[in-house]
Amino acid sequence: MRISAKGEYAIKAMLDLALHYGKGLIPIQDIAARQGIPHRYLEQVLLLLKRAGFLHSKRGAAGGYQLGRPPQEITIGAVLGAMEGSLERAESGHRASRRSAADHARDLEELWHEISAAVSAVVDRVSFADLCQRVEQRRSAARPMYHI
Repeated sequence: MRISAKGEYAIKAMLDLALHYGKGLIPIQDIAARQGIPHRYLEQVLLLLKRAGFLHSKRGAAGGYQLGRPPQEITIGAVLGAMEGSLERAESGHRASRRSAADHARDLEELWHEISAAVSAVVDRVSFADLCQRVEQRRSAARPMYHI
């Protein structure tokens, strides 16, 4: 499975917005700066996410973006599906000329399907609320504890 830059940037932007959920509209330049995403490319990604129903936005000086639904209602798989299409591995265009080679190709296709199903199960199960929780746990573990 390959995830394009568009898919990766969509996940980063959605995570950023999930971490700021309930804090109002978030300016695009803030998301771009925090996530290291080129502003112009982020505009395109956010527009696609908005069209897919994941975001609300407002134009202007006081504008920005926010999640259209709570983070626990949006899965990684839903966002990847909107950005990448199916996560299924493309079927090989190579056709085996011998029977044994065809059998091996079929075995491999079955394996690719199993791997794809496992990946889909994970991304369809993990919500942006789950990712936010992981980020917060990592941040709190990184903070030094001082005892006086």
